[in-house]
Amino acid sequence: MSQFDVHRNTGPQRESIPFLVVVQSAVFDNVHRRIVAPLMRRTAPFAANLQPSRITPNFKVDGIEVILNPFEIASVAIAKLGTKAGDLKDHGSTITDALDEVFSRTWG
Repeated sequence: MSQFDVHRNTGPQRESIPFLVVVQSAVFDNVHRRIVAPLMRRTAPFAANLQPSRITPNFKVDGIEVILNPFEIASVAIAKLGTKAGDLKDHGSTITDALDEVFSRTWG
């Protein structure tokens, strides 16, 4: 399990949030949990409040258009993650930039 791997969401909101992307560094692979960010369907009702931007980039996973929601990051036990659906390694800097924007660059 690597950083930017995409797993199917097995939780109750899996229709609106079909995937979770691992954002945790591989340095912490010995921990039995993974920090993930939800990848919401662009068509989900609450996705309308998240316009595509540097903080909420869009991706296509398994043919589904999704948007990263860094405001709903969570820690999930490895055993609770669904099967791997792919990865977003080619978009790692985009994801890292979004998280950096949320946690360190936004001045308010």
